[in-house]
Amino acid sequence: MRHSLPLLFLFLILISLPSFSQMSQQARDSIAKLSREDHQLMMDMLGIKSLRPGPSGNPEAPNAANADESKATAYTSLPDPLVFDNGSKVNTPEQWESRRLEIKEAFDREIYGRIPENVPAVTWKVKSEKDSLIGNTPVKVRELLGIVDNSSYPSIEVTLEMTITTPANGNGKVPMVLEFGWNFPANFRRPPQDGKPWQEQILDNGWGYAILIPTSYQADHGAGLRGGIIGLVNKGEPRKADDWGALRAWAWGASRAMDYFETDKKVDEKRVVIEGLSRYGKAAIVAMAYDERFAIGFIGSSGAGGAKILRRVFGEQVENLASSAEYHWFAPNFIKYAGPLSPNDLPVDAHQLIALCAPRPVFISVGSPEVEGQWIDAKGMFLAGVYAGPVYRLLGKNDLGTDVFPPQETGLLEGEIAFRQHSGGHTVVPNWPTFIQYAQRYFSK
Repeated sequence: MRHSLPLLFLFLILISLPSFSQMSQQARDSIAKLSREDHQLMMDMLGIKSLRPGPSGNPEAPNAANADESKATAYTSLPDPLVFDNGSKVNTPEQWESRRLEIKEAFDREIYGRIPENVPAVTWKVKSEKDSLIGNTPVKVRELLGIVDNSSYPSIEVTLEMTITTPANGNGKVPMVLEFGWNFPANFRRPPQDGKPWQEQILDNGWGYAILIPTSYQADHGAGLRGGIIGLVNKGEPRKADDWGALRAWAWGASRAMDYFETDKKVDEKRVVIEGLSRYGKAAIVAMAYDERFAIGFIGSSGAGGAKILRRVFGEQVENLASSAEYHWFAPNFIKYAGPLSPNDLPVDAHQLIALCAPRPVFISVGSPEVEGQWIDAKGMFLAGVYAGPVYRLLGKNDLGTDVFPPQETGLLEGEIAFRQHSGGHTVVPNWPTFIQYAQRYFSK
């Protein structure tokens, strides 16, 4: 079955909104209207008169996104992660640290936006704690609230919501998986899955897991940019051209969760996985790139804006990301690459985002094109891993080991960059067993 990924993405946006199932059509229309108005405000600020429309994820549509590999590489070059902006080459790990700062600056300015210096502190409080049983494992489940200091602008309140589940037996610290989780409505029924749930697999391995709700502290739409952590810091005013978008804000929240882990006697803060799917896969790779405390990244179907080469004319495009439906994920400056500029003008691309994670392991996960569809661009993510390889090698680590796209369900697992395309859809579920085995190699050291 082929899926129209934009419709799936829209569904995931909608279920992430608080009480969406109870939200009136009028409220939904209001969110869309306010998002369009803020998007136009950003275009006016940047002096952009019009944008190129993005393609459709429906393969039957007249403007369907390209799924022909022979047409995908219209670009002729990619920015070299091991060449400084002045043209000189990076030859040592010490030089890479300087080059890394250059790459970060470009991502800050042009793609994900900057985290302001005056972001207020977060104080974590335990809301509830209980004993439970998940599968065959006795666990302790804690609900936490991260209260953001809003004394600088009391009219906006921001709270991070996170649940931590750890094995009840034993007194030592355990590895932790931090997942960006969806805010499912109370009556939402998740589709059935084959095999043991990933949470049970994690616990069977002696690890714990935490679910962080990104939309608890930054909404997943442009109408929410005057609220949440972005709106609090901006005191309800519009963003500047290089201000952070939702992806960077969600990643900021993951870093605040890591702050908490460093104080938790049950969590081994040196062995924390950051994991996410779809837009949260994008947020997970951003969190991994910017916060070196995360030990491993499990990046699920992140696509454009995540681990996919943005210059590739295949699947979702920059023009889709820059539209009023998705622009809020990025800095306003990013919009111009769908207007007066093109993706080929970007100073950085996804392979450099992966390179920012080096030398730490990154596992890139994607589904089958027959089930998940081509919108995600599996090969575009694989190639980003390939082109990040020279940085890993410079730092004494192993790359993917090949530049040949592997057959489905053939894992490339020998290096610190890993890749596997499973036979399922828009999910990481089929790759959990493989990922856990991969991560054990690092966590058992």
